Amino acid sequence: MGSGTVIEGDLRAQGNVRVDGVVLGSVWAEGDLEVAAGGRIEGPEVRARNVLINGEVKAHVASEGRLVLTKTGRLEGDVSAKALDIEVGAVFVGRSVTGEVPALEAPPSAALEED
Repeated sequence: MGSGTVIEGDLRAQGNVRVDGVVLGSVWAEGDLEVAAGGRIEGPEVRARNVLINGEVKAHVASEGRLVLTKTGRLEGDVSAKALDIEVGAVFVGRSVTGEVPALEAPPSAALEED
């Protein structure tokens, strides 16, 4: 989407997305998401495979892979990603959870059986 474009509402894409303009809503991309230096996303949620932020994002961000916040980027919101890279000069206001989330283990079957 171009730099003069403003989308009011949610954006869903099957492939990669590059935001040069403004999205006022959630963004869900099955591929990678790039927010350009002049781009901005303001919404409740952003989800993508990998996320590169050069611009501004105000949302909860969930990345299946890597989230990179460059020196020109600003992120206000909580993050969950396998890996989080924050360059010197970037602004991050929020909390982050990184790495693999361990699966819950089932209780041992012996503990459920009666003697």
